[in-house]
Amino acid sequence: MQVFWFLPTHGDGRVLTSSLGDRPITFGYLRQVAQAADELGYDGVLLPTGSICEDAWITAATLIPETRRLRYLVAVRPGISPPTATARMAATFDRLSGGRLLINVVTGGDPRQLAGDGLFLSHDARYAMTDEFLGLWRRLLCGERVSFEGQYLHVEGAQLHLGPIQQPYPPIYFGGSSEAGREVAARHADMYLTWGEPPADVAAKLGDVARRAACHGRTVRFGIRLHVIVRETEAEAWAAAESLIAELDDAAIARAQANFAHYDSEGQRRQVALRADLHARSRQALEVAPNLWAGIGLVRHSAGTALVGDAATVAARLEEYAALGIDTFILSGYPHLEEAYRVAELLLPRLARA
Repeated sequence: MQVFWFLPTHGDGRVLTSSLGDRPITFGYLRQVAQAADELGYDGVLLPTGSICEDAWITAATLIPETRRLRYLVAVRPGISPPTATARMAATFDRLSGGRLLINVVTGGDPRQLAGDGLFLSHDARYAMTDEFLGLWRRLLCGERVSFEGQYLHVEGAQLHLGPIQQPYPPIYFGGSSEAGREVAARHADMYLTWGEPPADVAAKLGDVARRAACHGRTVRFGIRLHVIVRETEAEAWAAAESLIAELDDAAIARAQANFAHYDSEGQRRQVALRADLHARSRQALEVAPNLWAGIGLVRHSAGTALVGDAATVAARLEEYAALGIDTFILSGYPHLEEAYRVAELLLPRLARA
């Protein structure tokens, strides 16, 4: 089992959608979180991507000399970043960090945000373009000289003169819940990522991706993205979960849900669909599986579920996901600095880690 933490490059705090205790995005704070994850023994950190975030590549690069062994899971956005230039960036980062780069391929999201970056393709067309991108990207990082003309991408005589440390290339992490996304994952991903859903739903998704990969003569590893709220007792953990959404009102939830409706992401649709009542805030309405709480997804897009409970209970729930074939857990908690310590002290010693 590998356990990653999260770098909050879009801000952090103790209460969702409230300025109470809000922490600005500064290099000093991000360095604190990264160094804590490094010292506490997390295997790596995920850096988010999007128009509200600090740039993931620049942020990760500035943190290379501030950490010793921490690996950085950095986003690549096909259609926004060209394959040859991105491959050079990846090779440089991998060399200068001593082989600590992981690649998070992000294809989905909010079409309005993508349009702001000049990308106007439909959902399935973006995944078809990602398929071309990753085919090119993998060949370049393997040292090939590549000429290619596809429906979306065209290069002539592209080549990297300085390769990465990791061979054949830094591992590709990929999430996509749609049919198109799963097929691209099966063809190219080293690690398929899912957001936190009930175990039965996750098992069905992983089984489908594994079967698709086998049809291409490949195997894929699996990871999951979850928030965690772990305390010494169940009662304390659920009280902490309630306090996280204590400042929410119906208007804030309505604004967030209206925003989510613009997304064409199947994964986002599945996160929203976990809640029968999109405005309910009770534990009964938000506990969508044992100890799996969907409160964060009331107002935050992407990963919207958290495992809530005492350390033994949360560890047992993670082991249930591990039994499905998941070996990598990308965790987070608010605020991320203090929770990195809390999770490391209470939860990590209970996990069967590599």
